[in-house]
Amino acid sequence: MGTFNKKVPQTGRRHGLAEFTRLFRSMVDPYRPELHYMRGPGPKWRAKHMAPAAEAPVMHGLAHIER
Repeated sequence: MGTFNKKVPQTGRRHGLAEFTRLFRSMVDPYRPELHYMRGPGPKWRAKHMAPAAEAPVMHGLAHIER
């Protein structure tokens, strides 16, 4: 069977080195999720999915019907 990776509280230099390593890796990590976040459909999507506006008859008001 495999071994389990247990988190053991670190003290002294090991803890300081682990914190420094974590901080350094977070500073040089090239992945920035805010650069890849989608903010909604763009102009190409709108051009493809939007139906052209249909010509609707103009209705200025109600017609008066005499009897």
